[in-house]
This record gives sequence, C-alpha cells and structure tokens, in this order.
Amino acid sequence: MSHAEDHAGTRRDFLYYATGATGAVTVGAAVWPLVNQMNASADVKALASIYVDISGIEPGTQLTVKWRGKPVFIRRRTQEDIDSARAVDIATLTDQSSENANKPGTDASDENRTLDEAGEWLVMMGVCTHLGCVPLGDSGDFGGWFCPCHGSHYDAAGRIRKGPAPRNLDIPIAAFTDETTIKLG
Repeated sequence: MSHAEDHAGTRRDFLYYATGATGAVTVGAAVWPLVNQMNASADVKALASIYVDISGIEPGTQLTVKWRGKPVFIRRRTQEDIDSARAVDIATLTDQSSENANKPGTDASDENRTLDEAGEWLVMMGVCTHLGCVPLGDSGDFGGWFCPCHGSHYDAAGRIRKGPAPRNLDIPIAAFTDETTIKLG
C-alpha cells in the first residue's frame, strides 16, 4: 500500500466536511436576511413607548398625541366631568367592560377608566370602535366625544352611550413617571 493510498480516505472525508460546512454557511447567509426582516424596524422600536409632558394641560382641556400611528387623547377633566361620569349607572351602558389595558377584566366604572385615583386624568385611544374614525372632543349628547361619521356618542369617561360603536374607547398601557409626565406603552 502506498503512502498516497493511505491518505485518500481522509482527503475525501475532508472534502465532504468542507463542502457541507460551505453549504451550511451559504444557506445561513441566504436565510438570515429573510429572518432579520421580521424584526421590528428602528422607527417602530422608537414608538414602542413615548413620554408625554402634561404640565401645560389645564382642567377641561385635552391634548392629542400620536402613538403607534394612532391618536391618543389625554384629557384633564374638571370636577364636573368627573362627577357626571361617576354618576352613570353601569347597568345602562352598552359595553360594561373598562377596556383598560392597565386594569384588565374590570367593569366600566369611571374609577376603572381613569389613570389616577382622583379621576382627573383620562388617557384613551382616539379611535372610534365602530369603524376607526377619530371622534371629536367636547361634543355629543353626553359631554364627551362624538364620532360624526356614523353618530357614536361617548360620555366624559369615553364609554359608548349611543350609536353603532360596540365598545368603549380603548385605554392604552399608560402610567405616570412623575407629576408632569405620562409614559405610553
């Protein structure tokens, strides 16, 4: 047996392994862009949570901010707004769920829809639950919001009271980071 014949098997084995490894690297290089494109882009990550300065909002006024491509209503309610919203009998509501991501599974009482215990701050998605229109603030039959597209009326707590909308306005994940800043998301 010659010396060349002794190493023929190991050369063949080396070629098989080298070819397999090259193929695996090539497949990985081809598949990685397909997998990577499913990751969230930088602009989406940047909008995952935002901080909103609420120091300039006076009682009875509302600030609308854009978060995740949708309007969010941040309303500083007056004592009159709070009292009228808390006087509503929950049994008369179309949607008796709070629709509050911060307090899942709770009823639609005003206390379960506001951001603070006193009920002064109401943070809601500004999208009508009927067909996705943007309701107008300080209007409608119940002193809250009115969607002019199809006639949905929401009260001062963002609960559907009249019209075709099936649910209350949704409450996003939100929290105070300090006395003048709310974090959405």
